[in-house]
Amino acid sequence: MGFGFRCGFLGLLHMEIERLEREYNLSLITTAPSVVYRVNCVDNETVECSNPSLLPEPGQRRSIEEPVVKIEMLTPKDYIGSLMELAQDRRGEFKEMKYITEDRASIIYELPLAEMVGDFFDQLKSRSKGYASMEYTFIGYKESELIKLDIQINGEPVEPLSTIVHRD
Repeated sequence: MGFGFRCGFLGLLHMEIERLEREYNLSLITTAPSVVYRVNCVDNETVECSNPSLLPEPGQRRSIEEPVVKIEMLTPKDYIGSLMELAQDRRGEFKEMKYITEDRASIIYELPLAEMVGDFFDQLKSRSKGYASMEYTFIGYKESELIKLDIQINGEPVEPLSTIVHRD
């Protein structure tokens, strides 16, 4: 395919693909965002894997760890329930909530980076009518029940469509 760049964006407004193609005469391919997983193999080797096709076979894996972030959402009190539901639906683990003022709260969760890099920010803005904000910090890797999801067309696996997902 040739020389390329891997770029990450938080939010659809930041990804102006048509403008990039038009102004710089680029041919771009958009794909789903991915993260780097750590695979602990039975031979005590640790492999970092961001592409499902590079994932060792199940018999060669002891465990898979995924990157986890601490996310702090600042929101008006009217949207607390909706944002907590958003984080919990993304496998978030509640850590702390405190009121900054009588009308604004800080909600802290730990959640997998893979659950946040997709449309989490867009959903946060949508559910809070644009009033909430967030920041996140990488805190490390955590073992999780992850599997490779293969997509088949006419009985044949199509590797570019494969992805790593949580067993649930």
